[in-house]
Amino acid sequence: MSDVSLPQAENRRLSNSYQNWYRFSRNPTAVIGAAIVIICVLAAIFAPLITPYPEHVGAMVNFRARHLPPSFEYWFGTDNVGRDIFTRVVYGMRISLLLAFVVLGTAVPIGTILGLLAGYFGGWVEVVIMRVTDIALAIPPLVMALAVAAVLSPDLVNSLLAIAALWWTWHTRLIYSITKQIRSQEFIEAAETLGASKFHILFREILPNCVSAIAVKTSLDCGFVILVGASLSFLGLGIQPPTPDLGTMVASGASFLPDFWWESVLPGLAILFLALGFNLLGDGLRDLFDVQEVR
Repeated sequence: MSDVSLPQAENRRLSNSYQNWYRFSRNPTAVIGAAIVIICVLAAIFAPLITPYPEHVGAMVNFRARHLPPSFEYWFGTDNVGRDIFTRVVYGMRISLLLAFVVLGTAVPIGTILGLLAGYFGGWVEVVIMRVTDIALAIPPLVMALAVAAVLSPDLVNSLLAIAALWWTWHTRLIYSITKQIRSQEFIEAAETLGASKFHILFREILPNCVSAIAVKTSLDCGFVILVGASLSFLGLGIQPPTPDLGTMVASGASFLPDFWWESVLPGLAILFLALGFNLLGDGLRDLFDVQEVR
């Protein structure tokens, strides 16, 4: 009997996976967002192979080629010291994606664990965690990031710390709300009656029901983290030259507007492209999981 049930369970999983992929593929918003994200990630990974002038990433100058407009030789034109903007935009996207993945890779687990603990145990655990979360939520993330970046020396590591300092709070509030709703359901009471451990209930019963919300929130947050990181760099408190960063490139090119518009506009469009991709992907995932929950 077990030999029969295993193939049936496997077929059910395959069927559910196919249905999920079919729903996702029928959502043009989700497909466009996923395509943008995949293109950006692949471009960042293979940047040395697809960029025409990888040597322009560092401290390099070529004053004979400065301020050249977009052309077949320089697709995005050149900046004020003759470096290829397309090459630096691709490498800047790598920095932005690294920033988003590291920040959320730190903030999401912390926020998820704190939200699970507060929502399940209640009492003083809930009071302490949620009051600290409320205080942190009262501080705008960009303001906190500016304060941290101003106190510390501006570089990649400190930019990561500045943005991650408060980002866990949003995930704590989200997971806390979901856990409070699930806490009183019958399958949790049944698990407690059967003597399941707190660890089992938190991470094997409650957490799987939070995965869809975590996936949607994380994909949407990627775009916001990229924007916050670019804002820090634009204000001079993020990644420092000559390391290519999209926000720094926008700030540097703004000095030459409107004559040499490509130096600021094209890196700005790259930021828009990244943020748009993650937002469209998040909207598509939200629609996908909403369909599953209704059924």
